[in-house]
Parts: sequence; C-alpha cells; structure tokens
Amino acid sequence: MTFSELGLRAELLRAVEAQGYTIPTPIQLQAIPAVLEGGDLLASAQTGTGKTAGFTLPMLQRLADGPRPGRREVRALVLTPTRELAAQVGESVADYGRHLTLKSHVIFGGVGQQPQVDAIRNGLDVLVATPGRLLDLQQQKHVDLTKVEILVLDEADRMLDMGFIHDIKKILKVLPPKRQNLLFSATFSDEIQALANKLLDRPAMIEVARRNTTAELVDQAIYRVDREKKRDLLAHLISQHNWQQVLVFTRTKHGANRLAEQLSKQDIPSMAIHGNKSQSARTKALAAFKGGDLQVLVATDIAARGLDINELPHVVNFELPNVAEDYVHRIGRTGRAGSEGQAVSLVCVDEHGLLKGIERLIKRDLEKRIEPGFEPDPNAKPEPIENGRNRGGGGNGQGRGNGQGRGNSQGQGQRRSDDQSQAPRRRRGGGGGGGRRQA
Repeated sequence: MTFSELGLRAELLRAVEAQGYTIPTPIQLQAIPAVLEGGDLLASAQTGTGKTAGFTLPMLQRLADGPRPGRREVRALVLTPTRELAAQVGESVADYGRHLTLKSHVIFGGVGQQPQVDAIRNGLDVLVATPGRLLDLQQQKHVDLTKVEILVLDEADRMLDMGFIHDIKKILKVLPPKRQNLLFSATFSDEIQALANKLLDRPAMIEVARRNTTAELVDQAIYRVDREKKRDLLAHLISQHNWQQVLVFTRTKHGANRLAEQLSKQDIPSMAIHGNKSQSARTKALAAFKGGDLQVLVATDIAARGLDINELPHVVNFELPNVAEDYVHRIGRTGRAGSEGQAVSLVCVDEHGLLKGIERLIKRDLEKRIEPGFEPDPNAKPEPIENGRNRGGGGNGQGRGNGQGRGNSQGQGQRRSDDQSQAPRRRRGGGGGGGRRQA
C-alpha cells in the first residue's frame, strides 16, 4: 500500500513525496488510518520506525479538514521528553505541512523564552513542546491550551523516566476534556498502562514489533575487559577497524565528558552530548556527527533519546545500562531500514549481573569476545555501581535508574522493566520528583 491509498490530502502527499517516501512503514500503515478515524490511540513504536510521520500526517489532515476558529489557537499539542526530539518533531510538522496554511512552533528549555512567547502570541495551530518549558509559559499565561483538539505524548515512557509525570498531570488539567489523545511509547510498562488507563478513552492499540526484542540485522557482541582498560580497548577497536560514526553510551554526564576528552586526546574526534550541555552545543555536536566531521558521539541515554541518525553503523555500550530495556533502546539506533549495524558492549566484572538481566530480557546469549592484549583479570572483584538513590547495585544487576535518581539534573529515574500490562482493544489488522527540570 502507498501513502496515496491512506486517504491523505494532496498537499500532504506532495510533501511526503518531496521527502522521498513512497511506501508507509508498518507503524504509519496502521497509525495513519487510526488517527484519521478520530479515536484515541496507544502505540508501541521505537525511534527509527517512522512513528513521527505516523501521527504528524493524520494530525495535520484533521486540523486542515476541521473548522477554523476566527483567531489561530493551539489546536494540536505534541509533548516530547527532550529538546532534540522536540526539534525533530517540529521539523517534521513544518516539512509535511508546508503546503497547508497551518502554523507551528517548537518550545523547549535551555534557550531564551522570549522568541517562543512572541511566536505563540502571533497565533499557532500546532505547538510542539517539552513539559517543563510548556508549563512555565502556561503558568505565566503566555500560552492558552483550552482549545486543544489533539494531544500527542511522544516517547511517553521516557517522559515518565525523566520525572515529568507531575508536569504532565498539571498540563492535562488545563486541556479541554474532549479531545483526541495519541500516546506513543517504546514499551508497555505498568506505569505506561496506568497513564493510558487515565488518559485514553477506549483506544485502538498498535504494536509494530514484539516487545523487548533486538533488531535481527544488528551484530551484537560482548567484549570482556577490566574496568580500567575500557577506554583503551574502545580506542583500539575504533582505530583497528577504522570505525566511523560511532555512538557511545555512558551512564553519567560526567563519564560522557571524561570519555570524549580522553578519546580526543588519542586523535579520535569526539564530543559529548547530555542534559548539561547548552542547546547550541548539543546541536553543533549532532550536526558534526551526522555530517561525518565527528567520529564519536558520547551520550547519556536521555540525551540520545530522539536522535535520528540514518544508517548509523556502530553503537558501543561503554557501560551497560542499569535497566535492561535501555539496552534494547540503545542498540536499536543501528541496523535500521534494512541496513546492517554493529552493537558492541564493553563489560567488566561489575556488570556481569546487568548482562545476565539483558540476556534474560532479549531471550538470547550474546557472543562473548576477548581482544588480545586486553584480557580481563580472572581474579578481579566486582565493585558497586552507583546509580542514583540506589547504590551498591553493581554485580547483581538489581540497580534501578541509570546514573542518577528521579527528578535530578541527569533525568534518569527509576523504572520497572517488567511488562505485565493488560492491553486495550487491538486495532483490526494491526499487528518529578524533586523540582521540575527543563528538557
């Protein structure tokens, strides 16, 4: 089936064609008709599946087809967890809506708010926002949300992880009770199910991939190594195999900074991206990485969420995540769209318990390798892994969170990795904490 068979307006089809797309992805094939029907939707889709177009295209169509108020009002609100994802969604809205008369804008923290206030004052149809900045502007009476017809929560699981649930609840209170709600999440945890039960009215459900599985086209391998030799092993692998465009994950912002600095000193161009970086620094690093000028981008899970990099060949877990599901999210950034990818994890004795948890989740044993010259000490003793409020989780794999506690500056909160939710009806044929933080 092509986009033209999904009932989209000619203006939207022209925009889709200009982007070079002809065949809808599975999530688009199911989500677009569901959203056009006007009902609520609960969709499981990870980054890289085409989910943004899956809700953007039908959202724009419903706005264009609907009655126009005398003055431009915010009729569609898209909430995202991070600045990068907000910017990307905003770009998609602009690209797909270029032949319509709708106006849109993106707001997020970390930058001056006056230009955002000015854009809102001039009138908008679509507002893409991170929760913290949106709530700030709403409480200052700069934005009126009483006319919202469509609400989209994108990557809702990550918003909950980042401690945005209280902000989201405050935002929901100022929205009109009658509206269309679209909730997209990479996982269906208990927390997501609880949110869906409160937010959605008899939603259609779409799940485009089995839960907690890893891509078939990703070559996954574990390198056993002592913790103090990880950096040298990473530099060795990058240089030995001439890896280009390598996305490396660390648990903490400090660790990301330190690793990027150390790799750069070894003539491997590297930059870090995380929540403490300014928006301009994050944008600059991402542009250099996408353009091929930057060999290595070191990121925390939160900062990497929403990064859309086509045909990313290499993902490296410099440190395993404390939450097994995050391993699936991390390596899902390679091996997309039919391209092969490689995911390498550097695992020391501290992380053996975390590794077992990951293998249980994905239901497979990962290949174990030892690089000559970097053999691990068989007598090494595990040390605790600090992970926010829960300390001492190393070795046993029981740590929750990912480097920091809920509601702090890192934004990695506790989360459950089980998946025991009761799904709502399936669509036929369908497969914070401590103070508010700005994304």
